[in-house]
Amino acid sequence: MGELFRSEEMTLAQLFLQSESAYCCVSELGEIGMVQFRDLNPDVNVFQRKFVNEVRRCEEMDRKLRFVEKEIKKANINIVDTGENPEVPFPRDMIDLEATFEKLENELKEINTNQEALKKNFLELTELKHILRRTQQFFDEMEDPSLMEESSTLLDPNEVGRVAPLRLGFVAGVIGRERIPTFERMLWRVCRGNVFLRQADIEDPLEDPTTGDHVYKSVFIIFFQGDQLKNRVKKICEGFRASLYPCPETPQERKEMAAGVNTRIDDLQMVLNQTEDHRQHVLQAAAKTVRVWFIKVRKMKAIYHTLNLCNIDVTQKCLIAEIWCPVSDLDSIQFALRRGTEKSGSTVPSILNRMQTKQTPPTYNKTNKFTSGFQNIVDAYGIGNYREINPAPYTIITFPFLFAVMFGDLGHGILMTCAALYLVLRETRLIAQKNENEMFSMVFAGRYIILLMGIFSIYTGIIYNDCFSKSLNVFGSSWSVRAMFTAKETLEGNRMLQLDPAVQGVFGGPYPIGIDPIWNLASNKLTFLNSFKMKMSVILGVIHMLFGVTLSLFNHTYFKKPLNIWLGFIPEIVFMGSLFGYLVILIFYKWTAYNAEISKDAPSLLIAFINMFLFNYNDPTNKPLYRGQMAIQCLLVVIALACVPCMLIVKTLVLRKQYLWRKHLGTQNFGGIRVGNGPTEDEAEIIQHDQLSQHSEEDFDCFNFADVAVHQAIHTIEYCLGCISNTASYLRLWALSLAHAQLSEVLWSMVMKIGFSPNIGFSFVIFIVFAFFATLTVCILLIMEGLSAFLHALRLHWVEFQNKFYSGQGFKFMPFTFNSILEGKFED
Repeated sequence: MGELFRSEEMTLAQLFLQSESAYCCVSELGEIGMVQFRDLNPDVNVFQRKFVNEVRRCEEMDRKLRFVEKEIKKANINIVDTGENPEVPFPRDMIDLEATFEKLENELKEINTNQEALKKNFLELTELKHILRRTQQFFDEMEDPSLMEESSTLLDPNEVGRVAPLRLGFVAGVIGRERIPTFERMLWRVCRGNVFLRQADIEDPLEDPTTGDHVYKSVFIIFFQGDQLKNRVKKICEGFRASLYPCPETPQERKEMAAGVNTRIDDLQMVLNQTEDHRQHVLQAAAKTVRVWFIKVRKMKAIYHTLNLCNIDVTQKCLIAEIWCPVSDLDSIQFALRRGTEKSGSTVPSILNRMQTKQTPPTYNKTNKFTSGFQNIVDAYGIGNYREINPAPYTIITFPFLFAVMFGDLGHGILMTCAALYLVLRETRLIAQKNENEMFSMVFAGRYIILLMGIFSIYTGIIYNDCFSKSLNVFGSSWSVRAMFTAKETLEGNRMLQLDPAVQGVFGGPYPIGIDPIWNLASNKLTFLNSFKMKMSVILGVIHMLFGVTLSLFNHTYFKKPLNIWLGFIPEIVFMGSLFGYLVILIFYKWTAYNAEISKDAPSLLIAFINMFLFNYNDPTNKPLYRGQMAIQCLLVVIALACVPCMLIVKTLVLRKQYLWRKHLGTQNFGGIRVGNGPTEDEAEIIQHDQLSQHSEEDFDCFNFADVAVHQAIHTIEYCLGCISNTASYLRLWALSLAHAQLSEVLWSMVMKIGFSPNIGFSFVIFIVFAFFATLTVCILLIMEGLSAFLHALRLHWVEFQNKFYSGQGFKFMPFTFNSILEGKFED
């Protein structure tokens, strides 16, 4: 149970793996995911390591699989994901996998090449078919007998026989529809108007064989005279990437060619259909196993990448690795090594040898699906030092509670709880869907945090008696109006009445739970809630900070730092308790000492607290709260001020004295004789390593008095000023709580009251108004206000709470595991 509040105890171990069993042993270690390998070849280039060729082969197989996956997605075929976790293939199976992937890639490339060639041929024939059809229409429109007779009558009959017939050349082709206007202008300018262009759109889009996109094209025919214009026209067509096709001059030849083209198109369509069916069959077969192939290849790559981190002994028969692992998992690691040795068929067992080291181990906090979200909140601030107190278990309660103090609303809390319950109850199905939306993934990962925030918001909503800005009158109000105003005329003739709680019978005792619902009708509601929530924020903040300072005691005790206890923890807790703990006591004292009859004479706590620092006790506007207040407050201020030099000066001087004592002790020479039953040299070295790894920088042999003094001065000033600023920072609980309540009330009064207006139809309008109200409630009050309260609660934990005991300067334990491959994260 103690490991929940601290990181796991880690150890550095050395692995001796036989060459024939190293692959299988690393594979088993990757399955359990409990060891972090250290790079023993940091100075060796990546391309000079032993298994670089195997890594390259795995990368090549991975490339081929990505090509196959791309083709499957392009064909809109779903990749089958059964959730299977295949075993890592043996090294000898790599040749078979390479041959399978090579055959599949070549087959798909050949199919794609043939299909592209067929589609290109099909496109050309389709364009030629449209050209022949449109060209025939052009010639039919131009061959009008009436035009020919009119032109012949204009000529002299004697000259008709002498005029040679005019023959025009023409070219026909297809061009993109969007290029027609530019193409026409270019022809006109270059040929100076000596060409005649006719064009018509092709109604159906044509498929581009290279990209697969559908494009719209137009058929054109250009008439000209002379070879010079012919060359110009062809160059312009080439520049605009127009496709030119041969077109017969006589109608009979065009008719015969069109029949042949249609026959070839039908044959090509049949071949294309057969090719596409074969391609679909190949891709569907690959889609069933491509995910399993991906996992196998990437597991192999991860294993060889890990083997490259190991050293190879001089005999080339053994690999040496160094790993960080939890002490509690050593038995599981040993068992995994035995399984790997048996699987490889080796008779020489692998050896796991624990090592003593002066290096700082990584920090490893075991989590489950419930605690992982809270641990991520803590780790976002900084990874804790090794074996440092872990704030995550306390954050499970304090984080949603502080959020709820700012967000407290019964109705909004129920909505948030229902949304979180949906994610929690259907988490298995939602995980299987593998939604890649980043926003949804972030919300889903924090579903248990949202659930607790909703439950705590329900609780604080009951305390505030606030449900969508309205109070719930469950037990009946404790205030009685008739007890004070018995005349009916008084009640009916006055819009507002002032209730005096000092009058007998007006106040019938405290409300059973939460705030009396009559406050929702009071004109001084905001004044009352201001005072209540401000004092509540100070109380919660001081308790939260005192708890954080108390947790530092467990760190000092665990790391055996008595100096930090006597000159660190005790002055800190006394300083905060003498000032701000006393302020909390005053708040509770004022609540109990003053009743309704004498509440008008109650002094201001804020003025009293300021006068306490100024030693001003002659203020006639602020009377003392109790007898002997001056003596007690003067004593508390003196005690608090006395704690400052203890932290600032005394601790630094004691550290310097300890350093000089150790230095003097180390210079004594006993002639190398071991006296008494003290530790041996090896044991002393281990003890020294343990002490050095657990102590801070002031315990090292290298002691710089100026650096330690500056560091201690900064820490002392930061703590003393932080006690004031952090206490004020907790007033955000008061501010955001009031802001949320007021915004909810404004939304109700400005939106929902429209639906209850008697001047308009009730049934239809209230439906529209409620839909608008519900949308604004979810978008503004739940999402935006919830996010705001979440961020403020996050800041209170990171800055005001964790800085009292949590340094967060460690580095995270990153085990070698295959889980990331199964989850779709393929980073090494």
